[in-house]
Amino acid sequence: MKTTTPSQNRDALQRGESRRAALNRRRLAGARGASAGLRRALGDERGVALIIVLLSTMLLTALAVSLVLLTSSETLLTANYRNAHEALYAADAAVERVVQDLLAVPQWNDLLGASNIQSSFTHGPTSVTLADGTEVDVNRECARVQAETDTLNLWGPNNPIWRVYAYGPMSNILPGGVPSDAYVMVLVGDDPSESDGNPEIDANGVLTLHAEAWGVGGARKVIEVTVARTSTTEIERGYIAQRGQEEWNQRARKAAVQTPGSGLTEMRMDLGGGGGGLAVQ
Repeated sequence: MKTTTPSQNRDALQRGESRRAALNRRRLAGARGASAGLRRALGDERGVALIIVLLSTMLLTALAVSLVLLTSSETLLTANYRNAHEALYAADAAVERVVQDLLAVPQWNDLLGASNIQSSFTHGPTSVTLADGTEVDVNRECARVQAETDTLNLWGPNNPIWRVYAYGPMSNILPGGVPSDAYVMVLVGDDPSESDGNPEIDANGVLTLHAEAWGVGGARKVIEVTVARTSTTEIERGYIAQRGQEEWNQRARKAAVQTPGSGLTEMRMDLGGGGGGLAVQ
């Protein structure tokens, strides 16, 4: 059996402690080196400028796209507003135009019966395609209005029977022309306030005009008015409905013009050499 002296034991312990101390020093040095490397990596700002530039570019691009969309939307809204009002004014102008022809018709029954006397404002074919591709067929539109009236059936046997009275492009409504792309149509029918049960006979000197106008961009406006003969060579008119493209006013409110010569708050204007006039409510 091998025996060791105390001095040998001390030497062995010292060597073991030396090895452990050396190992600890190496571990500590490695940890310090890793920490220093991490600090160097975290402190390295190379590439930060590129990230900032990319984020700024994305932000500016988003702002530019938002501005373009907002501008485009505002432009479309403005155009739709302009087209809608142009169509509305075109429908109103068509009514004003055909009222002149009504003054020249001695018997309004001729407008309602099979003879179907028409206005002098009947220009071009009854089926046209507008500049924006909208197709308008006057006879088809008249049938649509008649179908809507019959479906509502507000007045039973006194429901108007609509006749085409005037139609054409707005640009031809005056001899000198009008700078408009709108297309207008005016229908004439008996006043439904009558109770004679025959919409082809005018018994009270009151007619209903249904004017529609189509504009660019799908704009469409409808105006209905009643016109009445007065005790003089004049016509009184009153609005009974004004409808947009998606609205249907049931015309439950009738105009104040129910009988010839009814009193209205009016302003008058001459229509020319015939001595007749027009009373506008």
